[in-house]
Order: sequence, then C-alpha cells, then structure tokens
Amino acid sequence: MKIVVIGGVATGMSAASKIKRGNPNAEIIVFEKGIETSYGACGLPYYVSNVNEDVNLLRIRTPEEFRKQNIDVRILHEVKEVNMEEKEVVVYNILNKTELREKFDKLIIASGASPIIPPIKNIKRKYENVFTLKTIEDADKIKEYLSDDNIKNVLIIGAGYIGLEMVEACAEINKKVTIVEMKNLLLSSVDEEISDIIHKKLEENNVSVRLSEAIKEMIGEDKVSQVISDKGQYNVDAVIVAAGVRPNTNFLKNTDVELARNGAVITNKKMETNIKDIYAGGDCSLIYHKILNKNVYLPLGTNANKQGKIIGENILGENREFPGAIGTAAIKVFDLEVGRTGVSEKEARENNIDYETVFVKAPSHAPYYPNQKMISIKIVYEKNTKTILGAQLVGEKGAALRTDIFSTIIDAKYTAREVSNLDLCYAPPFAYVWDAVQIAANVILSK
Repeated sequence: MKIVVIGGVATGMSAASKIKRGNPNAEIIVFEKGIETSYGACGLPYYVSNVNEDVNLLRIRTPEEFRKQNIDVRILHEVKEVNMEEKEVVVYNILNKTELREKFDKLIIASGASPIIPPIKNIKRKYENVFTLKTIEDADKIKEYLSDDNIKNVLIIGAGYIGLEMVEACAEINKKVTIVEMKNLLLSSVDEEISDIIHKKLEENNVSVRLSEAIKEMIGEDKVSQVISDKGQYNVDAVIVAAGVRPNTNFLKNTDVELARNGAVITNKKMETNIKDIYAGGDCSLIYHKILNKNVYLPLGTNANKQGKIIGENILGENREFPGAIGTAAIKVFDLEVGRTGVSEKEARENNIDYETVFVKAPSHAPYYPNQKMISIKIVYEKNTKTILGAQLVGEKGAALRTDIFSTIIDAKYTAREVSNLDLCYAPPFAYVWDAVQIAANVILSK
C-alpha cells in the first residue's frame, strides 16, 4: 500500500506515524512545502517574547527522525495538482525548481492553512517590516527584527488568538503596541462580557486598542513607516498581520473534492472526502460541531492531531469515527487566563437555539488561603432543560483548566442540576467547598 500525505505538520505526521506503527511495510511519502515537520506552532509567540529561548523545544520531531521510521519525508515540496483518475499528485520541488509526479493508493490531504492577507493597499509589497506568524521561520524573522532597540512601535492587525498572543509577546520585549480590529470586540469566539475584561487588561498594560477600525493602506518604500485606517493614521516600525487563516486547498480547485465556501475540505466522520481513498483533516478541513450538529471551521491543533490519528486508524482498516469537537480553547493575556468551550451566546442566537445565559463571578479557591482571585464565568444553557451548552471563563487563576471541566460537562450533556451535584475536589489552595463551576450552575438553578 502506497500512501501520499500532503502536509507534514500535525495531521499529516500524526496519520503517517499511526499507519507506520500499524503497518511497517506501508510505503508513505510526505510532501511538505516548508522546511519543518511536526512543530509546536502554538508556542511561537512565547519564543518571540523569549519566554522560551530554545527554538529546538518547538521541534517535536524533525524530518530526519521521521525518515528513521522509514517515512519518506520530502520538505520544500509543494503539491500543485491532484489527478483523481490517475491517482497521482503533481509536485513542485522548490529547491531545484523541478516538477515530479507520484502515484498513490491512498491520499491524505493535511495541507493546513495560511494567514489571511487583508485587502490593504500596498500590503503585497515585500516590506521588510511586515510579518505574519505561522512557521518557525516566521518567528525567527520577527524575533530578529524586534531585537533592535530602535524598533519601538508595533502595530498588530487582528485580535484573535495569534493577534492577542503577539500583543503580549511584543509588550514583554518592551515595544509600544497598538492592536487594530475590524470587529467591535476582541477575540470574537467569546462574548462581549469576556471581551471587555480582556480589553481592560490590555489597556492596563499600555496597549492601544482600536476596535471597529479597518486598515486601508500602508505607506513606505522598503519598510512601512505609516499605516492608514478608516479612522486615523499610525507611525510604525513593524506590522504583524494576524487576520485569521485560510485553508491551503488551491491545488484542489479543479478536482471533484467537495469544498466549503472558504475552501476547506468537507469530510465525513471517518475523515473521508467524497472521493474514494482520499482523506482530509486539520486546518485545511471542516470539523463536525457536536452542539450545532453541522460542519464548521475550527482550526485548532487539538483537533488536527486527533483527526490525523483517526485517518491513520481508518487506513489501517479500524473503521473509526471522529465524534466531533465543541471549540474548546484557551489563551493567556498578560496575567489573565481566558478559556471558552461549546457555543457562545452569539452562536446560540445565530443557530436559533432556545437559550438563556448567566454571568457569575466566583472565587478561585477558599478565602482562608492566600491569593484568592475571582473568576468571571458566562454560561449559555438550554432554556427548558437547563442543559449546559457553552461556557467562557476569565481570571488570573484557575480559569483555563476549569474550561476543561465545562468541556466535559457539555460533552456529557449535563444539566445545571447535575453540575451542582458533581463530586469535585476541595482543598483551600485549589478550590472553595463549592467550586466556581458549581457556583455558576447554582445561579442557573436559582433563576
């Protein structure tokens, strides 16, 4: 059996490794257009800020390590075309500028996603000081450029996870940071109450926050010196574009592989596309949302790794299904922990769910142990049954890991009553006798 994998990071290498362990005789060829395989992309902002100074800690497994497993990893190889009838990929060797063709029995599309470049005048010029952050190479460029003490003013376009993490990273290395977001709130996966707390924290750390504002033009020759928006202008020494990501699927445009409107590959729960023997997963594909009961785009590393494992198991004949996800994610914003899982109020409203919400402040642990902090919790729940549908948490201590408790609660379809009765641990350093999760559930029950 000959398997070709397009993409050598999370999904692709998870699938390849799983197949090789289950079938050592399988021939596996991985085409990766970059120079790295299997690296911790979510750790890049902390490398830029020098929280982690060792870039090798980001490299989970190198191409050479995979080759020792008899997985044929070919970096700097970009797949340009897939011929479904011939079961063949057309590949461009970036290094020597040649083209090759490779047959396959099974194909895994794990091509990931690339940063969205907004329609800003002059942005496509090759400015020395305009960056995106997706790869270790990107992080190295940003880190080197910002190491110059004369680089003082950094403007960040986009207030999602990467944008906010880069705000902190730049502030940590003593840059003056401005963040500009087209929408009217920070971190659009959370609701206004949580976004407002993040907003306040940024301003406490001398970050200029500009919401409902769109960048229109960049001005400069080799470097951008000024950025023009629909509300003003900014003198800049560096710009980081963090306006979201788009699936890398252009090479599928002339095929019969079913794609969503944003270009993401559509699969079933076995991670199979509509074409026999072709699988897809990770940031280039949609994912089933358990609560919304439909496919959505959730480009998260957790999902990508799980999907890769499922693909590998199915190619080995194990007949596995990926049950789906609920969008569980967390982020650190200075000394705040922010977590979210399930549906937000905005998602519930847009999907015609009969819901109610509560917003609660509860203690991280008992008051008779030092450094107690308050956790702000917003819960979205089904109106009649009081089943928990979504939760968002923010606080200086205990918010992120409690998001995982809520994720489990939502996955199990627990009601507020069942949450109230959970047997959660209690000790003064870690929790109150009624945990913050249960305090929030009890507020629902009191309504």
